[in-house]
Amino acid sequence: MKTRTLGLDRNTFYGFLAILLWSTTIAVIRSLSEQLGPLTAAACIYLVGGAVSLGMSFFSGNPWMQVRDLPRRYLIGCGALFVLYMFAVYLGIGLATDRHQVLEIGLLNYLWPALTLLFSIPLLNKKPRPSLVPGTLMALFGVFLVLVQTSSISWISFLKNVTSNPWAYFLGLVAGVSWAFYSNLSRRWGGARNDGAVPFFMLATGVLLFFLRPLHPEKTLWSLRAVLEMSFMSLVSVTAYVSWDIAMRKGNMVLVAACSYFIPLFSTLVSSLYLRISPGLTLWLGCGLIILGSLISWNSMKDPIPTQPTKQTQT
Repeated sequence: MKTRTLGLDRNTFYGFLAILLWSTTIAVIRSLSEQLGPLTAAACIYLVGGAVSLGMSFFSGNPWMQVRDLPRRYLIGCGALFVLYMFAVYLGIGLATDRHQVLEIGLLNYLWPALTLLFSIPLLNKKPRPSLVPGTLMALFGVFLVLVQTSSISWISFLKNVTSNPWAYFLGLVAGVSWAFYSNLSRRWGGARNDGAVPFFMLATGVLLFFLRPLHPEKTLWSLRAVLEMSFMSLVSVTAYVSWDIAMRKGNMVLVAACSYFIPLFSTLVSSLYLRISPGLTLWLGCGLIILGSLISWNSMKDPIPTQPTKQTQT
């Protein structure tokens, strides 16, 4: 009876499953990028994942008829943002000079929860509480600490680290910004529907990256580990998407949404173990501030809560 009161039913646990699965993606993306190259890895993952996701949609109904009913600006605009996000995440992580830098780029990507709330003010006419300002500033200061990368916390240290690999950090920021725009515009343009076009977005991502692959020289060395990791990522992409959708429609959405802000922490922990790296103190402090700032921002805008959010998926 107690779990029913807290909203901890089966559908809510699907949301927790999606959060845990998404927390593994940064580490596995880096491992695959080292073996296959970032664009090759992303193309394979989304070609397979998109095909599986589209196949599941066919079993649940007629996805072609569902897509025809969606607004064109949602299909084109949100589809482009979806592809841009995947491209930026995979290439940014692939361009990281070492595995420590992977953690920094991953945390830049996880600015999207705070940015989603910030962008919802002009895009969705949300009315924030005053606490949004300190929450956003706290999350941004957390990013500053993450990118300092030395015991000396200063603007010079920040610039020195960022300019050492500007494209990788830029792509990490592009990922966070593009997903924040996608999250808002999918609701604005797509409406509060149960059916979206994510299976088509995933497949389109795989096809586009497949054709972009020859333009980016990268070594591809297939191995049993690479096949297993690619299969894992394809399965994660589909499973996390389906689980998140169930939780958003049928579970305790508020509880799941609040827990999603801990993805940066879980991702850093998993990446540290899987990639065998030891994050510095400033990175942990920055990670904590990003989480705390995002939670404060979420609390400043959690009312009113939409009843049927648009389907979304995350890497």
